[in-house]
Amino acid sequence: MEYDYLIVGSGLFGSIIAHEMTKKGKKCLVIEKRSHIGGNVYTENTENINVHRYGAHIFHTNSREVWEYINQFADFNRYTNSPVANYKGELYNLPFNMNTFYQMWKVKTPEEARAKIEEQKREFHIENPQNLEEQAISLIGKDIYEKLIKGYTEKQWGRECRDLPAFIIKRLPVRYTFDNNYFNDLYQGIPIGGYTRIIEKMLEGIEVKLDTDFFDDRDRWLNIADKIVFTGMIDQYFDYRYGELEYRGLEFEFETLDMENYQGNAVINYTDAETPFTRIIEHKHFEGADCPKTVITREYPKTWVKGEEAYYPMNDDKNSQLFEKYRELAEKEDNVIFGGRLGMYQYFDMWQVIDEALKLVRDLD
Repeated sequence: MEYDYLIVGSGLFGSIIAHEMTKKGKKCLVIEKRSHIGGNVYTENTENINVHRYGAHIFHTNSREVWEYINQFADFNRYTNSPVANYKGELYNLPFNMNTFYQMWKVKTPEEARAKIEEQKREFHIENPQNLEEQAISLIGKDIYEKLIKGYTEKQWGRECRDLPAFIIKRLPVRYTFDNNYFNDLYQGIPIGGYTRIIEKMLEGIEVKLDTDFFDDRDRWLNIADKIVFTGMIDQYFDYRYGELEYRGLEFEFETLDMENYQGNAVINYTDAETPFTRIIEHKHFEGADCPKTVITREYPKTWVKGEEAYYPMNDDKNSQLFEKYRELAEKEDNVIFGGRLGMYQYFDMWQVIDEALKLVRDLD
């Protein structure tokens, strides 16, 4: 074998494995089907602005181990994620907090806000929420659900809220304080200089082949290393033996504008059903870039079709059962390890990707 490890994919998971196994004295090769490293955390500099090419990536974690690990590779600023919702021209603070409740109902105290939400919840008599719609109403009431959740969520997932599992909405914070910080995590920020610099440092001194698709020469890659870490789609690896796992796709529309400030915030969600995109990202606000122009991205969810980039796993019962079949196949592979959001068919925050990669490194030799 020419290598100890072949890592398929140069995203965060694969790059950590390559970096850590190289430190252990292993010879690693990373292959990447795209023309750049970094996977979906890739950033590129445009007009002195670090543009997140595959959607907003805001680092946050409560894990001190993960925070200290990623800080080896970059200094992080103190960016706080405070998105704004735009519903047909009405603006609301997110996550749901006292600012949101005042904007929606003009209530000024936590007691008034709780009473309003309880009043709306009682109308629906929901004891045990069975879907996302029921879960959202039981958490936050009818008004906020209809203006700030329903349209956005149905665009995002391509399904009606009553057809989506309840757990999707459970992670949204609801606060009875005037706090616009979206995340509850202790550590949060954006790497100064962009995420690509992190990946470059991780892969420093490691052989990387870009524009190289594992499936174009599968037999060669299966026989080039003692072990393979595969971060692509697990169902594709097994040639869709049991059928295709479902994902949601995304399209990004970039625009460079001859103005300093387009929307005054890094992320504004468009929560009505009629607007075709879910959000506009203004990248310069992530790092406070000082430049006369700005770059924005409109994000359009779409039906995923095989051959396109897969973004969000559809973790409903049907797909979870299908994934379980592929997971059982994966466990029978002697020298192939599946990781990352596509290899494990799971939506991960970045800190979870790092945590999973470090757990794997501890088990590898």
